[in-house]
Amino acid sequence: MPRYAMAIDLSLCVGCAACAVACKMENEVPPGVFNLWIRERELGTYPDLAVEFRPEQCLHCENPPCVPVCPTGASYQTQEGLVLVDPKKCIACGACVAACPYDARYLHPAGYVSKCTFCAHRIEQGRLPACVETCPTFCRTFGDLDDPESPVSRSLREAGRVDVLRPELGTKPKLFYLNAPSKKGLTQEREVHHD
Repeated sequence: MPRYAMAIDLSLCVGCAACAVACKMENEVPPGVFNLWIRERELGTYPDLAVEFRPEQCLHCENPPCVPVCPTGASYQTQEGLVLVDPKKCIACGACVAACPYDARYLHPAGYVSKCTFCAHRIEQGRLPACVETCPTFCRTFGDLDDPESPVSRSLREAGRVDVLRPELGTKPKLFYLNAPSKKGLTQEREVHHD
């Protein structure tokens, strides 16, 4: 059984938002809400400035805090480790939204909670998530963590630096950030949404 994960090489991401647009189109995400977004950070001080673009989305945690709080079982984890929501079971109580420490869930206008699915429907067809397939700089890789030759395993092995968001929480995210610059010198941070 595969254990799916994604890696994003921040040294290659140019903040073009092709991933966000592809996600919106593929998953028919309505205006005003997002399955993935780009966080922009300015690093350093003038005149030595740099910009980091960090795409964020559901991290498909190995230990997801959003799943056990769901009163109806709408939030669940597949055998492959994908964290999904069954809209037919969801009562939009918002417990999972509050439990997610990454702000990756939102209330869909149709009355259920939604988020990134790693394009589970495409994975079932043997295809890559839309964001991975669309990235013009090939900064995203996806695959089975248990397969040492999968693109994501090779990327993790070859990266100079591997980080996850908020590791201290013990959620064990399966979205990895590669080759991020040091946080030393961070001067500003803002989210960039493309709608």
